Amino acid sequence: MSDFVKDLTASLQSQISAFQPQVRAQDVGTVLEAGDGIARAEGLGGVQAQELVQFANGVIGIAFNLEQESVGIIIMGDYSGIEQGMTVRGTGRIASVPVGDALVGRVVNALGEPVDGKGPIATDKFRPIERIAPGVIDRKDVKRPVQTGIKPIDAMIPIGRGQRELIIGDRQTGKSAIAIDTIINQKGKNLLCIYVAIGQKKAQVARVLGLLEKHGAMEYTTIVIASADDPAAMQYIAPYAGCAIGEEFMETGRDALIIYDDLSKHAWAYRQVSLLLRRPPGREAYPGDVFYLHSRLLERAAQLSDDRGGGSLTALPIIETLLGDVSAYVPTNVISITDGQIYLEADLFYAGIRPAVNIGISVSRVGGDAQTKAMKQVAGQLKGDMAAFRELAAFATFGSDLDKSTQRQLDRGYRLTEILKQPQYEPVSLADQVMTMYAGTRGLTDKIAVDKMREWETAFRRFMETSHPEVGRDIEAKKILTPENEAVLKEAITAFNAGWQG
Repeated sequence: MSDFVKDLTASLQSQISAFQPQVRAQDVGTVLEAGDGIARAEGLGGVQAQELVQFANGVIGIAFNLEQESVGIIIMGDYSGIEQGMTVRGTGRIASVPVGDALVGRVVNALGEPVDGKGPIATDKFRPIERIAPGVIDRKDVKRPVQTGIKPIDAMIPIGRGQRELIIGDRQTGKSAIAIDTIINQKGKNLLCIYVAIGQKKAQVARVLGLLEKHGAMEYTTIVIASADDPAAMQYIAPYAGCAIGEEFMETGRDALIIYDDLSKHAWAYRQVSLLLRRPPGREAYPGDVFYLHSRLLERAAQLSDDRGGGSLTALPIIETLLGDVSAYVPTNVISITDGQIYLEADLFYAGIRPAVNIGISVSRVGGDAQTKAMKQVAGQLKGDMAAFRELAAFATFGSDLDKSTQRQLDRGYRLTEILKQPQYEPVSLADQVMTMYAGTRGLTDKIAVDKMREWETAFRRFMETSHPEVGRDIEAKKILTPENEAVLKEAITAFNAGWQG
């Protein structure tokens, strides 16, 4: 035997002796029934709750119901090819999504897969979509503001970093517009945004994407989409996937904002999969744990303590009401979970008061703690005054005679209402808000005609930018209206009013 053959034989023998067979146990089951986005399978004895499972044709599902004889699976894709008798195996991986900076500026589906045609997402980090919320010890007070750029909200219903503020109202009253305006206003403010679109038309989401790109907001925004033509299972997990993406930013010491648009459709999707899996229905046919569905999601929004990095996740859930009924099942649930609500009223919207915020019902339970000192100085009493004005205005429509002080209060209220109006997709800076509110609340606009107030505001802002730019810069930098700036501002308003021709 030649040396070559000897060496080859020795090499083969050493490889054979070094070979370690790897045997891996894998749960395998058989589909008992399938259809309408769900499947029931027997076997899968060691499968975990929320574990990803894979059918023989490659479609992914999530183990949802763990019963004694079978496992209820929600199917995350095309269920038409799944039939009785098909094999299904556990993957050993709990439902999770890719996270990290690579997702910023991207549009992904509920599984974190890109749907924007910009290629794969370069990240190797994953987070489970379901997670226990941070405990009390891991949190600290909500004290830093989220500037929405929307005058009535920043002045009267301030939102803090780490807060959960509900946006609620009938359809077509400007709920999504408030959320999109808030995202647009975060340019340069170190706040990463996640917009979760649940059950919307793809055309509507494409419009939102176009708006965000137009205003340069996609540089710091991620869109998670589970559209109306996606399976109910995808709509059900979409907000949790978005939350996991936001939690990654929060836990690396950064600030993030997540918008759930909207949780009404999320509850409908959950009701659909629950009824198909024969979970017992309760009120309005929702399953008994529909409160827990949203509470475990929204509790994950937090302001973390300094020991945990000091990051935050702010949540703006959206709920659609029917004919203004805030006492329906899902709206009352979410109101009780959140730290306040912004209630948009159809009557105000149709009367031309936009954003159509009802000041009487809207509230922020964090309140002035999350407001800049400058805004607190000029708008401290504004919410109470505007709520009283609305009541007074309703009474005045009966045409009874009013005394002078009541008439004065009404006149100022009408002017403040005009100041608080704002066009869509035009957020207002903190300095401009403070200076305009100062003029309105201090009575320096009482002589301006009500129908000229919007025109006056635009001209006044331009005047301050050109004649006294240092006042605005100082307010933006120090977040306070100093006595010196107040004196300059008052003098500037008086001078401007004297020369302004409405």
